Amino acid sequence: MKVLMLGWELPPHNSGGLGVACYHLCKSLAKKDIDIEFVLPYDSAEDHEFMKVTAAMPYGVKTILKAGIAYDSYKYVYKDGKIEWHDIYSQQAGYEAAVDALSDETDFDIVHAHDWLTFRAAMRLKVKRDVPIVLHVHSVERDRAGGNAGNPMVREIEEMAFHMADHIIAVSGHTKKMIHQDYNIPLENIEVVHNSLEASTIEPLDQDNTYRYLESLRGQGYRIVTNIGRLTIQKGLPNLLRAAQLVVQQRPKTMFLIVGSGEQYVELIELAAELGIGKNVIFTGFLRGKAWRDAFAISDLFVMPSVSEPFGLTPLEAAGYGTPSMVSKTSGVSEILYHALKVDYWDVDEMANQILAVVNNDPLRDQLTEGAQTEVFKMSWSKAADRIFDIYDHHLRRKAVAV
Repeated sequence: MKVLMLGWELPPHNSGGLGVACYHLCKSLAKKDIDIEFVLPYDSAEDHEFMKVTAAMPYGVKTILKAGIAYDSYKYVYKDGKIEWHDIYSQQAGYEAAVDALSDETDFDIVHAHDWLTFRAAMRLKVKRDVPIVLHVHSVERDRAGGNAGNPMVREIEEMAFHMADHIIAVSGHTKKMIHQDYNIPLENIEVVHNSLEASTIEPLDQDNTYRYLESLRGQGYRIVTNIGRLTIQKGLPNLLRAAQLVVQQRPKTMFLIVGSGEQYVELIELAAELGIGKNVIFTGFLRGKAWRDAFAISDLFVMPSVSEPFGLTPLEAAGYGTPSMVSKTSGVSEILYHALKVDYWDVDEMANQILAVVNNDPLRDQLTEGAQTEVFKMSWSKAADRIFDIYDHHLRRKAVAV
């Protein structure tokens, strides 16, 4: 079975959880003897022995640099030194054309496309090659717009694709409900396949933590509350800072570590200053590797206050590094992680109360951590891969009967 997988990112060139999910899902699918060709919009030097990675980019381009977060512009650097800028829509059109050209040179049985940026390419292949298309929805436009209507062009692409799809996979029941509400897709046409975590991906920590300053503060009785993710309207960080103000008023020895970048970066720094908690909030910018892992390890509580979070891998990763979580009720991960505090993203008072409950109560923190780790270390991407293999098999059998 040959699958043409369409995606916008893979580690280490990823801005969030979508690329991580794609990577581990493909790795598990490959163990089922599925031949995968993954088409990226850029040239990746990373070698993935379990699948072929193909670049959908103009010939001669050496590097693509990303600017911004929500609707990125791309800087193309050609081998001859020429530089061009392309917005996300021209980049998407180029990706669609490249996938179309690739389809003339390769055979495949099914197309599996991840999120709206790849949906137009998938629709073109369905019409051109009469192959089943599976759409994997990691977010919808209302998620990315923080509960608002969002970009009408993106909504149009999503709506058309959902009505053309042979199968729709949602990463959570929360996302399934939004697809149904926003695009009038029958619930029975949408299948939930939750994301997961492989315990083997939790890298061991060394004793030398990146955050020595925070370690010294902990020795003075401080507690550390952390958020790791993109700083966008979807993530609900202004409410976390307002809750932080209430926490600091009651427990001044509490620090908030905000790890990530995004269009709200400056706005959030200014808000922390306006709230009078600037000395209690540290903004690190975007981090990878050891500094990213150590941010989990130094923390007493990880908080994900998202307005709308289709899934949210970071609470699972936090558990892997021994840190309990508080997550918004409008998150997919809340459907499968039971040992976590859960709060309405808009309820600043309750958010502050739950944070204080953990930082002032070590037995509660330990109980949440132990329970979450027990859950996480039983998880595996193989269950998701089993279900998706069955989806592929169903549609290929159905097509064979039709022929």
